Amino acid sequence: MELLTLFFIALGLSMDALAVSVSNGMCHRETRSLVLRTALTFGGFQAAMPIAGYYAGRTFSASISFLDHWIALILLCVIGGKMIITAAIELKHPEKCRVRGEITWKTLTLQGIATSIDAFTVGISFAVLRANILAAATFIGVVTFAVCLPGAFLGRRFGSKTQQRAEILGGVILIVIGLKIFLEHMLTGT
Repeated sequence: MELLTLFFIALGLSMDALAVSVSNGMCHRETRSLVLRTALTFGGFQAAMPIAGYYAGRTFSASISFLDHWIALILLCVIGGKMIITAAIELKHPEKCRVRGEITWKTLTLQGIATSIDAFTVGISFAVLRANILAAATFIGVVTFAVCLPGAFLGRRFGSKTQQRAEILGGVILIVIGLKIFLEHMLTGT
């Protein structure tokens, strides 16, 4: 898999985590500890979930390899479309939050799981595409960490509109990558 393609996949996947980081910054007391814990949690889950999806996908990828480009297209478009629709609805009906205390590890863990479900699905796509999962997962985790690190600070500064726009951008990126994989396979047969 090309590094640029992997970068855009990682960037697209990290948009959910960025949106939650921004939301945490808007709704909770911002501390350096919170920013670091948030980025580490989201980066860790975004790295772990593709690995889990990859090994789940490996169990059946050989029997469906002739459909790999279709699977990648459908999964990435569904994930991206869901992100866009959810963000558009939230833009129309923004929720107000009041500033609360610090976030617990339990809350961050639940947020990390919730924002990385799509990474599990991408891991399945990586299995059918026979990607180097350890390199890809590490890269996704690092990109997510780097994107989420300033997220809480951005939440304070820019407000809720940034959160939804980041999710829309992430959704568009995933759909474009799904189309790219599909078209490459259809045009080159690889």
